[in-house]
Amino acid sequence: MGAQHDHSHDHAAHGHGHGHHHHMPSSHGKAFATAVVLNALFVVAETAASFVSGSTALLADAGHNLGDVLSLLLAWGASVLAARPPGPGYTYGLKSSSILAAIANAALLWIALGAVMLETVQRLWQPAEVNGLQVMAVAGAGIAVNAASALLFAKGSKDDLNLRAAFQHLMADAVVSASVVFVGLMVLLTNQNWIDPLASIAITIGLAWASWDLLKEAVKMGLLAVPRHIDEAAVRAFLSEQGGVTAVHDLHIWGMSTTECALTAHLVVPGGVAGDAFLRDIGHELEKRFRIHHATIQIESGDDHCSLQTAHAH
Repeated sequence: MGAQHDHSHDHAAHGHGHGHHHHMPSSHGKAFATAVVLNALFVVAETAASFVSGSTALLADAGHNLGDVLSLLLAWGASVLAARPPGPGYTYGLKSSSILAAIANAALLWIALGAVMLETVQRLWQPAEVNGLQVMAVAGAGIAVNAASALLFAKGSKDDLNLRAAFQHLMADAVVSASVVFVGLMVLLTNQNWIDPLASIAITIGLAWASWDLLKEAVKMGLLAVPRHIDEAAVRAFLSEQGGVTAVHDLHIWGMSTTECALTAHLVVPGGVAGDAFLRDIGHELEKRFRIHHATIQIESGDDHCSLQTAHAH
């Protein structure tokens, strides 16, 4: 049985090799750099324009954009750290830094929205004179900047929570900018300045609602929950169906980073397994079917674990 346990660790090393294919490609470094520069310049321009035009809707958009610049920097740093190979003291490398960045991104967004909401509520009771034409011009430029930045992350956002956070933030900014254009038009047509802070409140609440799911998923990953795309019951059923397996216990599935998942499990195989091929095949299927990249399987004969099998079968 001891030899079989060693085989499982051989497989874990094999799975580790597969995992490196899921790191962020180098092209995303350029995407992050481009998006950070574009958005940082626009934040400065939009903040100045919000004071010149008297628009809190523009200020709300600028606040959200500033949150995005910080988020992009965090996500970029995490992607660089996550790509570092494992070393002494960090046997998984620094992959989980991407999870910390995702949590920080979501929290930063909410802090920025809270600050904008405070300013907007104060302005609601004392509406300032708003230049609708200036608001429309600046917000129109914002649509272009944010949409172009978001497209840089569109492809990678399907598989990486960090990139999805960047993509969603930037797309949300594009939508906000579009709504601010509409606000500027309404102020221009009606000359009612209260429309601007009221719209800013609506925008802020909408952004908070849209980002709730992202915050929830990031915190769940931080708590080592089973990743959203993996069906735990299906994984357990798959392992149970393997030839000779009579029980599965101590099954754990968690996200090592925003792109990679790991699994550990004990399989009770009374007759033993023929060799490494059994474990290699399981590892290959787990990656193919469930996108689990690092699997560590321990084989047990079941002789000494009859009582434990029931106790640990979660």
